[in-house]
Amino acid sequence: MSNKLKLLVVTPDVKLSTQLVDALKNVDVFDIELKSNSLEALDLLKKQSVKLIITDLAIGEIDGWRFSRMVRSGLLATAKNTPIVLIPPTYCERIAETTARAYGIDAILQHDNISTLPHLLANILSEHMVKSSRLPLLLVESNEERATQIRQDLELGFAITNIDNSAAAQTLIQQYKYAIVLIDATHGSFERVNNFLKQLRIHRPNQAVVTIIDSQDANFAEKLLLLGVTDFIRLPFNHNIINKVCEQAARREDFMVSYDEFAEKVELLSKSQQGYKDLFSAHQRILMHLNTAVIEIDAAYNICFLNPAWEALTGNGLQSSIGKPLTSFFPNKDATKLNELISSIQMIPGSKDKVELQIKHKHGHQIWIECKLQSIKEAHVKSNITLSIDNIDERKQAEFSLQYLAHHDTLTNLHNRYFFDQQLNHFCKKTTDKQEHALLYIDLDHFKIINDSQGHQQGDKVLQKVAELFEQCVSGDALVCRLGGDEFAIILENIDLLDAHMIGESLCQTIESESFRFGEQNFSISCSIGLTQINENNCDASECLKQADIALYVAKSRGRNIVHCYSESDANTKQMLSGITWAHTIKEALKAKCLTMHFQPIWCYKEQKISYYEALVRLIVNDEIIYPNQFIPSLELVTDIDLLDQNVIEKTIALLGEYPELNRVAINLSPQAFNNTSLLNIIVVNLKQYNVNPDRLTFEITESASISNLIATTTMITQLQKIGCQFSIDDFGTGFSTFSYLKQLPANQVKIDGSFVKDMTQDSIDKALVNAIKDISHSLGKTCVAEYVEDKETFELLREIGVDYAQGYYVGKPVSASEIRKQKTFQRTQSLNKFYKLF
Repeated sequence: MSNKLKLLVVTPDVKLSTQLVDALKNVDVFDIELKSNSLEALDLLKKQSVKLIITDLAIGEIDGWRFSRMVRSGLLATAKNTPIVLIPPTYCERIAETTARAYGIDAILQHDNISTLPHLLANILSEHMVKSSRLPLLLVESNEERATQIRQDLELGFAITNIDNSAAAQTLIQQYKYAIVLIDATHGSFERVNNFLKQLRIHRPNQAVVTIIDSQDANFAEKLLLLGVTDFIRLPFNHNIINKVCEQAARREDFMVSYDEFAEKVELLSKSQQGYKDLFSAHQRILMHLNTAVIEIDAAYNICFLNPAWEALTGNGLQSSIGKPLTSFFPNKDATKLNELISSIQMIPGSKDKVELQIKHKHGHQIWIECKLQSIKEAHVKSNITLSIDNIDERKQAEFSLQYLAHHDTLTNLHNRYFFDQQLNHFCKKTTDKQEHALLYIDLDHFKIINDSQGHQQGDKVLQKVAELFEQCVSGDALVCRLGGDEFAIILENIDLLDAHMIGESLCQTIESESFRFGEQNFSISCSIGLTQINENNCDASECLKQADIALYVAKSRGRNIVHCYSESDANTKQMLSGITWAHTIKEALKAKCLTMHFQPIWCYKEQKISYYEALVRLIVNDEIIYPNQFIPSLELVTDIDLLDQNVIEKTIALLGEYPELNRVAINLSPQAFNNTSLLNIIVVNLKQYNVNPDRLTFEITESASISNLIATTTMITQLQKIGCQFSIDDFGTGFSTFSYLKQLPANQVKIDGSFVKDMTQDSIDKALVNAIKDISHSLGKTCVAEYVEDKETFELLREIGVDYAQGYYVGKPVSASEIRKQKTFQRTQSLNKFYKLF
């Protein structure tokens, strides 16, 4: 007897206990203890442990479910993982599985299958698994810090298995059954999650899946839900949110399937009133614990059944709600919608549908719900309608928040480019012969100066103020959008072209009159506006936007701070359209840093060798090399030449750091360069980043640009020389009357314009001019460089005249830095070979 396993059977049903004993009489391994109610059984378990427990559901004041909870609590003498078999009076498979997991039940045994009890107990004893009421959860998370936090948040309600990659997760899912899979879908990893879900649905088509996202994009969240994701959690989340979402996701499918089974049973047993009552009693406790409100309405749409979740959801008592029309608890528009849905469901017994609505709370506010409806046919009566209602208010509020973010610019709270495109299409499509609208395309002038000199934080404040001014200047019907950067657009509804032009001028005046103070400095900006009309004859959205874009750049080319209305008769239209299209292509190439640098050698007559190199930029567009004469005019058209300056400086300094063979390099700057107050800082930061000595850099600017802004040029030259760089005046001589200015510019070097050099061997005047520029340069303590040296005769004549440096194809063509390294390596090898031959 002492070797037998202690088996406790708890049931008041003598017939059942006899059947159980008879089923085990041929299995001589159990010492069976019979108890008729839960209190007697608990008294026994407080004093001694058992190896197995078989319990009925109705076993006294503490029913079988709660009795199981007591065993699992660990407060009794028996082990908390003692296997428990429950024998309910009625059986629905999904309800049984769901509730068993919730209460830590090892197995459910039907009355009809008592003969299989020995086999069932043998399987339970062989598994040796630690049972608990926690639901199994698979966490797919590679971020260890986040995984640790999630495990801490969920450890009380879930038995967590953590894996750091989706491939390993798929293997586990094939081997084990999980109530929920929680997977990290942050950083916009849509494709990875998509592939994971496709594989998952092959093995577990009904698996509950929750994703963690950090995207503000409503489209991304919507795609996940369409892939079959049960729910999602947005970062950052707290303990309550992640527990609530995971618990609902893990149990929701179980409860809904269970509810369907319940409805099926009701239909099957509807012929027997007693059968219906028995079934209702068996499931009553489950309904009491559901978070989902379960409702039944009669043919008049009045409530005839509710579970307690209704009171938690709406604040209305069960008794006070029963008998009232269901639609009386909904706002008018939703009540109408629900009435229509119920009517259509009622027409087809067994049909189902679902809808998202708002329901009224007792305290006056409204809550978003998901309502699932099903028609159940009963004998001799019309179909009854059952409804299940889930609280989705948090999810809906998150959707509204995402939708707002999807349509608005987060900096200015104006509508964004996505919403603008939608609305422009809408306006164009709905325009009739009696309607006229207008589109204003706006670009801020000189904003980049503030952004670069004062930083993006101050630049953002300017954009916010500008957005506020735009909204103040137009009526409430106007749609004001920020398209990105310092570009804005306004759609004016039902307005003629003249009135739209006046509004545009008002915007220009308002922005021009506003000043921005940062520290001791005051800044002013302006705006240029392109205007086009939207009417029946001009209602293609893309064409309207193109017209406004052309008009904008015409406004910029005519001096800025003006409104220009698009006109087909504008003589500049075709040229402007071609230039803008090419300029946008060039601009995108610069943003993507698709540029390469070539270096042309410059010969020093005194040292009889290559002294330094001039950096020459080329862009790579569609895998083709584009030369400066092909793209610089277009960049100047759209006033983005400073972007080129910055890219050339960064790229050249980086190559100086990588290639010591580039002993010194001259960089050409655009005429606009010295208006860029952040240029000096860009140079200093890059010299430090790539550990390049400033004396390896010479900056060049054309003579005409220097003279047009003498004060700014002088200031910049002085600042560059202070940090150790040198400076050269390029193309000198084209403005010959400006010799007097050369004295005022503290440049180190003068470059003689190539137009004088290339013909000097044939033209005595050109030769005299070259000689004069050389003499004046030397008298002012500056060196001089001759460009366009294409042949030996010119090269030798320059030597005779006394020019310091020569540059041109005769000296060498522009090549890449890597090619210069190869050339110098070859020269060193040749020198070593000559040296070794001496021995």
